[in-house]
Amino acid sequence: MLGRMDRFLFGDWLPRSTQPIDLVGASIGAWRMATACLQDSTSAFARLERDYIAQHYELAPDEKRPPAHRVSAQFADNLKAFYGGRVAEVLHHPRYRLHIITSRGRHVLSRPGTWRVPAGYAGAFVSNAIARRALGGWLQRVVFSSPVGAQGLLASQAQPMPFDASDLSTRHVVLTQANFMGALQASCSIPFVLEPVVGIAGAPFGCYWDGGITDYHLHLQYQTPAGRAPGLVLYPHFQQRVVPGWLDKALRWRHPATSALSHMLVLAPNPEWVAGLPQGKLPDRTDFTRYSRDFETRSRIWHAAVDASQQLVDEFAQWLEAPDIHQVHAL
Repeated sequence: MLGRMDRFLFGDWLPRSTQPIDLVGASIGAWRMATACLQDSTSAFARLERDYIAQHYELAPDEKRPPAHRVSAQFADNLKAFYGGRVAEVLHHPRYRLHIITSRGRHVLSRPGTWRVPAGYAGAFVSNAIARRALGGWLQRVVFSSPVGAQGLLASQAQPMPFDASDLSTRHVVLTQANFMGALQASCSIPFVLEPVVGIAGAPFGCYWDGGITDYHLHLQYQTPAGRAPGLVLYPHFQQRVVPGWLDKALRWRHPATSALSHMLVLAPNPEWVAGLPQGKLPDRTDFTRYSRDFETRSRIWHAAVDASQQLVDEFAQWLEAPDIHQVHAL
């Protein structure tokens, strides 16, 4: 649903400026931000939209949903087809520096297993409910950042991340040709839906899952890198709330805005507009199960919703021509 906005932002609006920009993404956001770093990002985003909707997993008669190993294998093939031969474009974009967030399992979750994963995530949920920092005992945030300058590794280590990561156990790894596919797949690997990615080059050993587990909506302590003028964080989003972690979805006391978002501008659709979409909601991954044996219906509904999202782009483009601060509300 944010694909048309991405086309406008990276294909039209941001090219009018020259300042360096940090792109932070987790889960599908990591795929989107990596796509923004490709040459001719407008065409790349159009392909991402087309390929994402076209995903289809054949089910055996006794299956309600495809097994995780099959989804992971097909997803890996999709990433290779999409970025094959083009990773250098992402890593060495002249203006954009990409940061891919992943979640690395610790202790019980450090290795895959039929009992380890459910037991580990149960423990993570309980610990996180007590204190978000306690989540770090089960899952570690690992950020893969594209290098800066010709020195690669040394240059990346000298450049801090665009946010303070002291809120949760965090490791910082250089994003390279060798670990790009693994890091991106890991950031999109939803537990129980896909398998974790194990053994990413240049990163600490362990099982890597969806970056949204630790940072569901990127509710981070953003900071302007040294040497740059203070800036804003632009967040095209599917809702108005910025929830810290995936395990916080049910913990509504963690949904309000905090001072961490003081410099964030969220672009979110009006709930009344969402109610007018097919099914009265935004397309989401539950539709894969709802229409598991009816690809044509899901595809038709998703295409209709995506076409409707062009209205969001048109309204934001108009607002940029004559900004009205009264249309900007507190989170």
